[in-house]
Amino acid sequence: MREIEERIGYRFKNPELLTNALTHSSYFNENRGTASVCNERLEFLGDAVVGFIVAGYLYEKFPDLPEGRMTRLRAELVCERGLNDVSRAIGLGRYLLLGHGEDVNGGRSRPSINADAVEAVIAAIYLDGGLEAAERFVRRFIIDVFEAGNSHPERDYKSELQELVQQKSGRILEYRHVGESGPDHMKTFTVEVTLNGESVSRGEGRSKKDAEQHAAAAALEALK
Repeated sequence: MREIEERIGYRFKNPELLTNALTHSSYFNENRGTASVCNERLEFLGDAVVGFIVAGYLYEKFPDLPEGRMTRLRAELVCERGLNDVSRAIGLGRYLLLGHGEDVNGGRSRPSINADAVEAVIAAIYLDGGLEAAERFVRRFIIDVFEAGNSHPERDYKSELQELVQQKSGRILEYRHVGESGPDHMKTFTVEVTLNGESVSRGEGRSKKDAEQHAAAAALEALK
């Protein structure tokens, strides 16, 4: 218990909340006599809490960002892939309470299970320490990572580049994923922009989408 608390950066006053957050339904179904609850209700609450925190961050951080773009950014930050990355950064999978069948079939590395567990942990922190404690967790593992890999999230450089290229007919714009480096939970992707088969620019990012945006930003500068 102390080990996982150190990894998530929060010490529980009520450790049972953390145990509940780590209890998958498969474990609960196999241990109904000893397991009091699974993490599905906490997952439901955590989804709302993390969505609220991220929405508040985007509203304050990007005052000129339209509602549609904020909605898409929030969805990207709290999607299954992103939350699974949080789980891997913490090493949450090794602490999950899984049923035997789920465990032997690779449940500890299944993105959906890990993403749900992260939401449940956020809810447990919220119930134990309040919104401020939950916000510190979200800031550390979600928002800070987002900011590190998105230097210009308020602009859609790919759309701007596409509009520029279409001003002249017959030009073909392509994005090529040319490399990746780093461990699974901290990968850096490299993307190259080509115009009519010739290289225009390259960009890097924590995801392929981020790398494409950075490459497009560089291409805009080069073409303008």
